Amino acid sequence: MAMSGPSGGVGGRRGRGNRRAPMAEINVTPLVDVMLVLLIIFMITAPLLASAVPIDLPESRAKPVETEEQEPVQLSVGADDTIYIGEEVVPEAELPARLDAIARENEGQDRPRQIMLRADKGLDYGRVMRIMGELNRAGLTRIALVTTGATETPATAGAVTDSSETGQ
Repeated sequence: MAMSGPSGGVGGRRGRGNRRAPMAEINVTPLVDVMLVLLIIFMITAPLLASAVPIDLPESRAKPVETEEQEPVQLSVGADDTIYIGEEVVPEAELPARLDAIARENEGQDRPRQIMLRADKGLDYGRVMRIMGELNRAGLTRIALVTTGATETPATAGAVTDSSETGQ
């Protein structure tokens, strides 16, 4: 006599063919692998995207400017009229002396050092022009105005407008 299993048929077959029972466990190894790769990517790119001084930059459709080998000076003006050189707060009374010191560092070079001017979009136009006048007075005439791209968000964008020589 043939042996029959619990399903009533020979060899445990029922109905249409050889089906497997549904798997009740989830394999989390691929999920963990993907999450670790994403974590590494975000850990590497997050410091590159964030600038030290939070400024609400205006939008522009200008093409990005290629920077040179020497790192440009980041001069930022916040919405509250706070002036930063790099990440350091500079009082307005000390700004001319600091700009003169930056210009003296690069006296022997062919071209003056590039200045990346980041100004909050809510600032008065005259305020930005006074700072550009101080840059020109110090001999720092290679000024690039930093903006965000028109299709990008300010948190992820960093386009630079056309580098212009100020000849006042």
